[in-house]
Amino acid sequence: MGSKKTDITSAPPALRRDPYEVLSVSRDSTDQEIKTAYRKLALKYHPDKNASNPEASELFKEVAYSYSILSDPEKRRQYDSLGFEALDVESMDMEIDLSNLGTVNTVFAALFSKLGVPIKTTISANVLEEALNGTVTVRPLPVGTSVSGKVEKQCAHFFGVTINEQQAEAGIVVRVTSTTQSKFKLLYFEQDANGGYGLALQEDSEKSGKEDSEKSGKVTSAGMYFLHFQVYRMDSTVNALAIAKDPDAAFFKRLEGLQPCEVSELKAGTHIFAVYGDNFFKTATYTIEALCAKTYEDTTEKLKDIEAQILRKRNELRQFETEYRKALARFQEVTNRYSQEKQSVDELLKQRDSIHASFTVTKMVSYLSNGSTSKVIGDDSKAESPVEDGGSDGKDKSSKKKWFNLNLKGSEKK
Repeated sequence: MGSKKTDITSAPPALRRDPYEVLSVSRDSTDQEIKTAYRKLALKYHPDKNASNPEASELFKEVAYSYSILSDPEKRRQYDSLGFEALDVESMDMEIDLSNLGTVNTVFAALFSKLGVPIKTTISANVLEEALNGTVTVRPLPVGTSVSGKVEKQCAHFFGVTINEQQAEAGIVVRVTSTTQSKFKLLYFEQDANGGYGLALQEDSEKSGKEDSEKSGKVTSAGMYFLHFQVYRMDSTVNALAIAKDPDAAFFKRLEGLQPCEVSELKAGTHIFAVYGDNFFKTATYTIEALCAKTYEDTTEKLKDIEAQILRKRNELRQFETEYRKALARFQEVTNRYSQEKQSVDELLKQRDSIHASFTVTKMVSYLSNGSTSKVIGDDSKAESPVEDGGSDGKDKSSKKKWFNLNLKGSEKK
C-alpha cells in the first residue's frame, strides 16, 4: 500500500528560514492547515510549471524542507524547543509528500528507467491542481467490481469507491494490474477543505511473477490495503540506493525498503482513487478493482502473518549482517595470510632445491679466452691419468709379476 511520505536524502538550504515563515502558517497551525499550505506552495513552485525559473526550483526545495520538519510531530517539537540546532540537519532524511517526488526531467528519467535504474518521477502539476480544484471527472467503482481502461502518459483516471459501515469494518483492498506490463501509479486522494482532493498516498507499479489466465507472462501491479493492521510497502528506490552504496552486501538490503503505510483503515463514505499513466512514451493499459476483505478473511490473516514474519526477518538480517561482516573481515585476513604463507613456503622450497643441486662433482663448462673449452676432471678420473703411461719400472714389473704368478693347472701336471 502506498505511503504518504518517503525518505529522500537532501541537503537543507544554506540559509535556513523559519519553516513557519516559509509555509506562511502560524506556530499553532494544525496538521491539516500545514498540509494545505504546503500543497498550494508545492504546486506554485512545481518544476513542471517553472521550467525556466531556477529560483522556483530553490523555493520548491525550501518548501519541501520546511514541510519535512513541520509534518513530523517529533521534529516539529524539537524545532519549537531549540530551533535548527535540535535537528541533525547534516544527516536528516527529508520526509516529503509524494506529490512532488522525483523532480527529474521525464526524458532523463525514462532513459534511466530503461537502464534498470529506479527513479521516482513527479506527478504532473496539472493533475494535482485539477484534483485540488475538484475539476476532475470521477467514475464510480463499486466494491466487488473491476474496470479496465487505457490512460494517456502523465494523465490520470479517477474513481470513486463508496463503502458502507460493514465494509469499512471488514477492510478494503484496491488493486491495479496491467498484463501489458505498463508503468503506472495508484493514487489515493483525501477530501480537501475547499471541496477538492489532495494527494495522500501513492504506490508505484512493480513487476511481479503472477501468471495471467489468458496470456502467460509477468504483470505489473500496485495495491493499497486498508485492513485495520499495519501494512507495509516495498520502496524499490530505497533498496536500490542501499545496494548501490554497498553492492557486496546487497542481500542484506533487500528488506530495507519496507516502509509502513500511514493509513490502515477507511471510514464509511466515498473515497477517491486514481490510476496515473507513468509511462513516458505510450499509454498505460490497466484493470482496477475494489474488494471487501470480508470475502478474503483467510488471505487477510495470511498477509498479517507474513508481514510480521518479514519484519522479524529484517531485524534478524540486520543482526546477521554484523556477524557476517566480522566473519568476512576474518576470512579476508586468513586468506591474505594464506597467500603470504604459500609464497613463503614456495620460496623456501625453491632455495632448498637450489642448494641440493649444488652438491655435484660435475662442473660447468667454462669458456677459455681463446674460444676453446677445457673440462675439469673430477677426483674419480685419476685412474685414467696419463702418468700411468709414463713407463714407471716399478709399476711395470709389478704388473708383469702379477701376470706370471697366475696358477696354471696345466704346468702342475707336467
